[in-house]
Amino acid sequence: MKPNASLPLLALALALALPGTAQAHPHVWITAKAQVAYGPGGRVTGIRHAWTFDASYSAFVTQGLDTNGDGKLSPEELAGLATENTTNLAEFGYFTKLKVAGKDQPFAEPAEPRMAMEGDKLTLSFLLPLKSPAAQGRGVAALEVYDPTYFVAFSLSDAADVARLADAPGGCAITVTRAKSDAAPPAQANAAKPGMSEAFFEALTNASTYGEQFANRILVACP
Repeated sequence: MKPNASLPLLALALALALPGTAQAHPHVWITAKAQVAYGPGGRVTGIRHAWTFDASYSAFVTQGLDTNGDGKLSPEELAGLATENTTNLAEFGYFTKLKVAGKDQPFAEPAEPRMAMEGDKLTLSFLLPLKSPAAQGRGVAALEVYDPTYFVAFSLSDAADVARLADAPGGCAITVTRAKSDAAPPAQANAAKPGMSEAFFEALTNASTYGEQFANRILVACP
């Protein structure tokens, strides 16, 4: 399996280490929340992500990080992992696409990476700023979060704060559209599409369109 399909080598290692996953996609599950940030003049300035990983992935990548041996993982102990994961996501476009008033927006380097363990699940949060603030006007800001290769399955949180606005102009409204398949179990997903072997997924690249069918969309319309 080649490591071109998401969350750098950490997710790849998980896929190889856990029994029963070698012939199945996806390999990592993420429950996402997002905040669209605005600045002066009602311009979109960035996206603040919060991604909660499945329990198996969380347990795998945090092995050995409890450096003080207190049985808990503090944000300080997780700081290095947060920085590593956030930095490496650049290769995959941060699994994020944003259009403002119909124009694709390029991202600057992420900021404020942080990880926290809540129960048995790890949450990564970070700010993904735009290279230049984008004027939305009466247009729409359209945010999509997904992995083109479907190595990582994203689903939107059921929480009330799944999609938020920060400092948006008055009257802006959010519409959330969830993925067609909310990260169905691999066996179920592959059974519905015979012939989709591991080789099929290994051939996918970050330029593929396969993962778009699993895209989660957040639309912001302002008056």
